[in-house]
Amino acid sequence: MLTQIKNNQITFTDGRFYIDDDGKYYPSVTTLLEAYPKPYQLIQWIKDVGSKSDEIRDAAGKRGSTVHQITDDYDNGMQIDLLGESGQPRYSMEEWAMFEKYVDFTTRFNPVWDFIEQQVICPELQLAGTIDRIGTIDGKKYLVDIKTSNGIYNSYWLQLAAYRQAVFVNMGIEVDGVAILWLNAKTRTNGKKGDYQGMGWQMVSKDSSEDDWTLFQAVQKLWIAEHGNDTPKSFSYQLTHKKS
Repeated sequence: MLTQIKNNQITFTDGRFYIDDDGKYYPSVTTLLEAYPKPYQLIQWIKDVGSKSDEIRDAAGKRGSTVHQITDDYDNGMQIDLLGESGQPRYSMEEWAMFEKYVDFTTRFNPVWDFIEQQVICPELQLAGTIDRIGTIDGKKYLVDIKTSNGIYNSYWLQLAAYRQAVFVNMGIEVDGVAILWLNAKTRTNGKKGDYQGMGWQMVSKDSSEDDWTLFQAVQKLWIAEHGNDTPKSFSYQLTHKKS
């Protein structure tokens, strides 16, 4: 989302698109993946919960955003406190539990991050996005996406494949693999030797993204066929008001 402040107005631009310095806009990878078929389980879940599906989705989105923010702050050297100055919790117990899992991962496996929340706009591929982490774990360079969802879905691998291509084309960075750091796993142990896993979290990875990239390109074509003329929406608000 692009935010501009000018002439006593603040303007927010539709978060589905990224805008470069020349004013050209590119759809985000997650927006392009809206054209990917919804899994049967998700369709059935929407039917089961009915009108509450939007509310549940929004709550899950807020949880994910909060967990991403505090893990970013933690990796950038900030102290993260559960309790505020008033003694009340700053975060829900679910959010804090996921953060604790992230701390367990970083403490045990000591990843060295080269990039944290790295934005990439790739005109050559006609896409953009924000990559959670790029860094080295046990001598291997990974592009990592942090997930707080109830499952690991096929579209996640397409998302990572697109990011992998974008950082190579746009930044000249090659990675050895892509990985999902899942902070809502059902794991109960640290796993066997060689596993990146703990109680309630695990990191799953792929060395090759070739097939996923091919499939992503097909999905991208579908999105363009339906939404190729879409443009970002903007919302402007006054910075101050005073009743006359």
